[in-house]
Amino acid sequence: MEKALLVSIKLDSEKDNWQIQDIAHELGELVRTAGVMIIDNIYCKPDKPTPNFFIGRGKTEEIAQICRFHDIDTVIFSHNLSGTQQRNLEEIIGKKTIDRTQLILDIFARHAKSPEGKMQVELAQLEYLMPRLVGKGIMLSRLGGGIGTRGPGEQKLEVDRRRIRKRIESLKKDLKHLRLHRQLLRKKRKENLLPTVALIGYTNAGKSTLLNALTDAGQVVSDQLFTTLDPIARSLTLPNGQKIILSDTVGFLHNLPHYLIEAFKATLEEVKEADLLIHVLDASHPRVYEHAQAVKEVLKDLGADEIPMITALNKIDLLEDPIWLNQLKKDFPQAVEISARLKKNLEALLKKIILHFNSQMINLKLLLPFSRMDLVDLFYREGKVKEIQYGQKSIEIKLSLPKVLYYKLLQNKEIENIY
Repeated sequence: MEKALLVSIKLDSEKDNWQIQDIAHELGELVRTAGVMIIDNIYCKPDKPTPNFFIGRGKTEEIAQICRFHDIDTVIFSHNLSGTQQRNLEEIIGKKTIDRTQLILDIFARHAKSPEGKMQVELAQLEYLMPRLVGKGIMLSRLGGGIGTRGPGEQKLEVDRRRIRKRIESLKKDLKHLRLHRQLLRKKRKENLLPTVALIGYTNAGKSTLLNALTDAGQVVSDQLFTTLDPIARSLTLPNGQKIILSDTVGFLHNLPHYLIEAFKATLEEVKEADLLIHVLDASHPRVYEHAQAVKEVLKDLGADEIPMITALNKIDLLEDPIWLNQLKKDFPQAVEISARLKKNLEALLKKIILHFNSQMINLKLLLPFSRMDLVDLFYREGKVKEIQYGQKSIEIKLSLPKVLYYKLLQNKEIENIY
């Protein structure tokens, strides 16, 4: 197993609530997910990054000594490094040196299963690599090695700038086709007039476990970061008989690298197109508030921060102090406390979803031709029919209908005779 030395950094210029211990803890989780043995974790608190080494030459030489003493294979930084900084560090340390983005890309490459997921990871890797191609610099064959260097399918990429640019263009073209394919799938779902609900949250918050608990989706779950890369959608019939589409999405992360947001935009569009979001929060995590803020920032980047949202405080079975849960309920009003693993209090979550869509009901009076009995069946399934009269040539119906369904019917020009 590869042995790593972690370098956790907290800059004085960083004004967020993350402490250096939190940065070190999350870096450790990422490294363990990548399947690497952690030998030691060094803390650094520089005023600002230095242009040559990020952390200063003295600290770099100290790291080099530790690596020689413990026979370290890889040094992993909690912050992103420029190509120059990375090369200079490797020259002094004498060991492979990678940054947080490379580490995340390695994890993504491990977990990418679908052709789309693999292409998205490769695109992000190549766009990360491009500005670092100076002289010999980082060996291009790195994308076929181990941690921080793993390419989709373990393939070697020994190419020049021109061929990398050509490959990037090809990947973007292929992903554009897949994006159009996803749009067609979403259009078909909209034609079925089913509301869509997306599970969102910090990585390892329990989104996939919740999807499995509600739909028996059989989604792979594990106590690791970024287990889910490819979105999965399942139909769910609510206790009141209403049907919805429930989808799982890739987990968010504090300071999610720009390359990943861009590369995974086609996947993350599932979030933008949702009628309702369920924000799954790990209530047992000590940085739950920071996780919530990170999710909020990513939603804003995606332009999805205005979509209605229900907060689910997950993993309450791991809480030992009930006072902590009471505090969370105060700070996240209207939230539902659940345990997806134990399927605890899921009824309350489903009730919240029902109440949301019921609050979005609209009263209608329609005149339908007999040829649209399919709409009458739909209204009985998805709405509340108050009165129906069958005439000689048409059907008059008074009902309450979810607004999301009503607007989809209008958009598809399914109903026009409204009076």
